[in-house]
Amino acid sequence: MNGAPGLEIIVFVVMLVGFLGLVLPLYPGSVIIWLAALGYGIVGGFDVLGGAIFALITLLMLVSVVIDNILIGLASHKEGASWVAIVLALMGGIVGTLALPPLGGVLLAPLILWLAEFVRLRDAKAALLTVRGLAMGWGLSYFVRLALGVAMIGLWGLWAW
Repeated sequence: MNGAPGLEIIVFVVMLVGFLGLVLPLYPGSVIIWLAALGYGIVGGFDVLGGAIFALITLLMLVSVVIDNILIGLASHKEGASWVAIVLALMGGIVGTLALPPLGGVLLAPLILWLAEFVRLRDAKAALLTVRGLAMGWGLSYFVRLALGVAMIGLWGLWAW
């Protein structure tokens, strides 16, 4: 145990809220888990072990934030999508998420990917295959992000107890 009384319970509850954001991806759950660990270090103090564990938690958070884009892009490209269409879909997903939360990005990214590939290929079925790749990449990234969230919370648990 480290720092103020009850600190571990508060941090753990915030981390569970963050994990819920990974289960139902409506907000950046890994960032919330990371912020809880940061708060724990600020309030409870960073010793050498805590600093090293926080560095690992930070690395896992960064991977969690970008893994969606990497896995989605690779899976879409494997199904034939051009990198230009993938980047357009990514930008559309970001704009859609900001403009029409929580589902704007989830709807806009595949639509833009399909449209870009349809324009490029003039083949609706081939364009749809790239969207299937996008969906498969999203699915894989979902489970990877969950595993990274569990690892982040587990590392913090080693630090806290």
